[in-house]
Amino acid sequence: MNELLLLIIYCALLGSGVGFLAGLLGIGGGLVIVPVLSSILLYLEILPSEQVVIVAIATSLASILFTSTSSAIAHHKNGNVPWDLAPWIMTGVALGALISGFMAALLPESVVRLVFAVSVTLIALKMFYSSTKNGSSDDRKMPNKGLLTIFTTITGGLSAMIGIGGGAVLVPLLTFFSLDMKKAIGCASACGIVIALFGSIGYISSGISHFSLEDGFAGFVYLPALLGIVCTSWFTAPLGAKATHYLPVSMIKKIFAALLLAMAANMIFN
Repeated sequence: MNELLLLIIYCALLGSGVGFLAGLLGIGGGLVIVPVLSSILLYLEILPSEQVVIVAIATSLASILFTSTSSAIAHHKNGNVPWDLAPWIMTGVALGALISGFMAALLPESVVRLVFAVSVTLIALKMFYSSTKNGSSDDRKMPNKGLLTIFTTITGGLSAMIGIGGGAVLVPLLTFFSLDMKKAIGCASACGIVIALFGSIGYISSGISHFSLEDGFAGFVYLPALLGIVCTSWFTAPLGAKATHYLPVSMIKKIFAALLLAMAANMIFN
C-alpha cells in the first residue's frame, strides 16, 4: 500500500509538469512521461525491467487522452486549432496509432527504446535549427488533404509506438509546411486525443494476455499511475496553453528542442 501511495504521489507531481508542457508545446506529454514513469516503476520495483518501457508507453498514451483533451479545449478557446485541416490530420494519426499499438507489443524492448531515442533526437535538431532562423524563409504550401493524411498516418504510427501524443512529430511537420507555430501546437493538441485513444486501444487489447485487471492493469496500461498523472495534468494543461500567448515562437521552439534532447538522452542512458 505504501508503494502504491508513493507511486500515485510521484505520478501526480509528474502530471503537473507534463500538463503544463502539453499545453505549451502541444506534445501530449509522453516525451516526459515515458522515461520518468519508467524510472518510477523501476525504483518502486513494481515491474521487472523488461516490461517497464512498454507499460510506461501504454500508460503514457492513456494519460494523454485526458491531458490532450484539456489542452485542446484551451487552445480551441484561444482560436489556435485549424479545424479546416484537423479532420484530415486526425484521420491519418488514428490509422497510424491503431496499427502501431499492436505492432509495438511484438517488438523487443530495446528496439522500442532505440526508436524513441533516435526519433526525438532528429526532431530536436530540426526544431532547434528552425528556431535560429530569422523569420520564415521557407514558403512551402500545405500538401493536398489526401497526401497530408498519408503523412500523418506515418506520424501517428511513430507517435503511438514511442508513447507520445504526436506533437513532437506533428508540430515540426506542420511548421515545415508553413503553418503558424501556435496553430500547429493547437492542432497537435487536438490530434493527441486521437493518437492516444486509438493507440491505447491497441495496447490494451494486446496486453490483456500479459496483465490482469486484478493487479491494476488494463492491458499494458497501469491504472494507479494513470490516475496519479491525470489528477493534476488536467488542470495544468490550460495554464501551458495560455502561456503560448506570452512567449515568442523562437523561445517555444528552443524549449521544445531542449526537452526532446534531454528525454532522448535519458532514454538511452537511464
